[in-house]
Amino acid sequence: MQGKKIVMAADHAGCSLKRALKTYLTEQGYTVSDYGTNDETVPADYPEKAFLLAKGIYTGEADIGLLVCGSGIGMSIAVNRYDFIRGALVCTPEMATLARRHNNANVLVLGGRLTDIETAKACVDAFLTTPFDGGRHEARVAALERMPHDFEN
Repeated sequence: MQGKKIVMAADHAGCSLKRALKTYLTEQGYTVSDYGTNDETVPADYPEKAFLLAKGIYTGEADIGLLVCGSGIGMSIAVNRYDFIRGALVCTPEMATLARRHNNANVLVLGGRLTDIETAKACVDAFLTTPFDGGRHEARVAALERMPHDFEN
């Protein structure tokens, strides 16, 4: 991956896993910008957190993002609404590796209620250490950027 800066966010259901991963990443020397939430007892809306994370990548605060919600599904849907984001919901290190190698994913999404900490760490490690393969995958990723956003064009 490009740098050692990561933006991360979670809703209330992903708060605990996000907190553990933030500590893990900081211990590895990453600079982490945390957009919350930091209290699992107060409901937080995942679309708002996904927006803040996408904005952090768009403005260049970091090249890589990490999102966590209960299942990961809501965050994945929300963050992939932004043109410059390729968010991948993963549940195994192999999926994280393929998301990077084949899709050049720049946001890792995890399910806080479904992913134990050791699996989450392994997914994060795989995501952060796997380069994009390029080659035949480059044209496919470029096609994603050119896709129209409405059915009128």
